[in-house]
Amino acid sequence: MFIHLDIDCFFISAHRTIDKSLENIPAAVGGRSNLNIFSTKKEVRKISENSGAFVSTILTNEGQKSFQDYFVDENGKIRGIITTSSYEARAYGVRTAMSVNEALTLCPKLKMVPPNYPLYHELSQKLFKLLEHEIPLVEQFSIDEFFGDLSGYIEDSEVVDFAYNLKQKIANELGLPISIGIANTKFLSKLITEYAKPDGVKYVKKEDIKNFTRDIPIEEFPGIGKAYQIRLKGYGIRTLGDIEKKRELFYSWKKPGIELYNRVCGINDNQIIQHRDKKSIGIGRTFDKIYDRNEIQRRVIILSRYLCFLVKKADVNPLTYAIKIKYESNIKSKDYVNVNRIFNEEDFKFNMKKLFIKNDNHKSHGIVQLNITVSNFTKPREFTYNLFEYENDLKKRELSNKIQGLRDKFGIDIIKNASELEEKKLNK
Repeated sequence: MFIHLDIDCFFISAHRTIDKSLENIPAAVGGRSNLNIFSTKKEVRKISENSGAFVSTILTNEGQKSFQDYFVDENGKIRGIITTSSYEARAYGVRTAMSVNEALTLCPKLKMVPPNYPLYHELSQKLFKLLEHEIPLVEQFSIDEFFGDLSGYIEDSEVVDFAYNLKQKIANELGLPISIGIANTKFLSKLITEYAKPDGVKYVKKEDIKNFTRDIPIEEFPGIGKAYQIRLKGYGIRTLGDIEKKRELFYSWKKPGIELYNRVCGINDNQIIQHRDKKSIGIGRTFDKIYDRNEIQRRVIILSRYLCFLVKKADVNPLTYAIKIKYESNIKSKDYVNVNRIFNEEDFKFNMKKLFIKNDNHKSHGIVQLNITVSNFTKPREFTYNLFEYENDLKKRELSNKIQGLRDKFGIDIIKNASELEEKKLNK
């Protein structure tokens, strides 16, 4: 027996644990691309200790800023998108990914809240630890979603009472509303959670699953993206019941098809993943278009410094470095380089700057987004090259580690390149 737990309206619910004035009103958390890492001003940034909870482990708290300070730019324009909205706000049509400006048009009384990522991370971690004490096997699926395997621990006849008691414990200790779906397999429990919302419990017995899912649109099943939906509809498959009838078709698609079919039908979907090894680490930012290539190169170096810090925290040695550049008019350029070296900050910054210069293919266009990524992790001892280069890289690595140690203690911005310190005048 599996349960899936999903914190209702998590970011807003998190703020409500420290600000009761947000309860029972239309409220939403909105986000903007965190561009203050490019500023020369001093900023306090926290580091997540659990990379599984966030894509980025660099956490900033904007929660103390006013609406004017955070959502209104220097030209008086309201910026940002909705990250999470309360159910009271959703009644007005406010939805995730909507612009803040549009949300305020739909709901003029909407209370907009700047994000507080350290708070979200702290509550997510506390919930995970609480669940570990209550459930034998727990998987953190995202910052606000968890799976639990109750097999051999809770009788089927007692599972609903267990879920309600767990809900109450979470509410008492953390002040968070949570919805729980219960089924005989993992991803069916996640599907059923949607029918438990808001703040409820829903259990569908194994013998009732087929009837329950028969008419559910394929869009509602977790993991079926838009491209896959189009492909399925091309075969006349529009509901989960249609999938159940097409076993031979899905099995002919090998692993992806077999996996989806089994999840929908509740077959062999019982693996709890307690530890997820990252296959890549990345960082990126979106900003208003910039034509000044010196400023863009400065930003590449800053992003590289941050990524070096994350690599050190993860204790990995990446051999593949990649960059993606997005221009105005949605033009894109990307490339990567493979290396056979011990990872260190000096060489990494050199390679990323070189990659940018090589792949800046549209120099007359403004750039609106940069993303850099490292992957192909290994250990230094798993590759070899000449002794001189090896000893030289070890020295660079040792220096990098000392620098990262200082950043870990005093902040990521304690040591910067000279080229990072001068903000260039932007030509917009």
